[in-house]
Amino acid sequence: MRYSSQSATLLIPRTVATSLLRLYDYPDPRQPGRVIRGYDRSHALRTAKMCAAMAMRLNHPRSRVKSFQVACLLHDLGRAGLDRQLFGKIWSWAKERRIPTRPREWRARYPKTPYGRETEAFWTRYREDLEKAGIEADGWAKEQIEMRLGYARRLGRRLRQVKPELRALHVPWFSWMGKVMLYYYYPEKFNNEPHWVKQLGEVLVACEQFEAFSNRQRGRDYYVRSRESFLEAFSYLDTLRGEGILSELVLRTVRTLSAEGAFDRILIEARGRPLTRRDVRALRGVATGVAPCP
Repeated sequence: MRYSSQSATLLIPRTVATSLLRLYDYPDPRQPGRVIRGYDRSHALRTAKMCAAMAMRLNHPRSRVKSFQVACLLHDLGRAGLDRQLFGKIWSWAKERRIPTRPREWRARYPKTPYGRETEAFWTRYREDLEKAGIEADGWAKEQIEMRLGYARRLGRRLRQVKPELRALHVPWFSWMGKVMLYYYYPEKFNNEPHWVKQLGEVLVACEQFEAFSNRQRGRDYYVRSRESFLEAFSYLDTLRGEGILSELVLRTVRTLSAEGAFDRILIEARGRPLTRRDVRALRGVATGVAPCP
């Protein structure tokens, strides 16, 4: 079966999806009565549509894919309350200094760090340096650090808070849904999981990273990026394959669907502009590995 550009879509009712995305809104602990609107809403929605198309192409049952799409809609829930300016300052500062930004990378650099205590290790090691860089190292800054280095802990806390709302929406929740949301940061936890759970984790990583590399607003706010490149996006996915995070099958499926145009509409939304001819050549050529001419 061939997919069209309409294939990457919602399988759950839009009203339910809208309600789920509202769960990204977060009460501002610094200003009582103020709500921080979820920064990752649009990214999560686009990622969830891409993930459903991928999972269907990989022959997962439709009922499972619908639950998977719920997990994908909520995959960044651990970053509810993200302070765009502060988060960007901290992680741009860290990136410039080649400081690890993912738990597994942190443990590779600092293997004596107790498992799950990466946030505290970062805080102890770099708090004074953050202050010297003009970043106020208070409790709110530490939360922004936890959003990356302590993601499992923060996601678990937020999921517990919203479970009553999921029940009110009649959205079934299965333990594997929370697991696939953590694959990017904690792939080591999947060694004993069924193959299909790990594969869905891979699908989520592939799609959310592809969308993030194409997301103009995110690139500007998170990474101080001035342009988006599909070739760079696929290069990063190749890197994840080399690290054992993505399988050849999942990477090939992303490439195939991209070449077929299944993600065009979503990528246009992510970029906020039409695709150029070069963009289209890049997408159509990825299935065969043919890059566009300069």
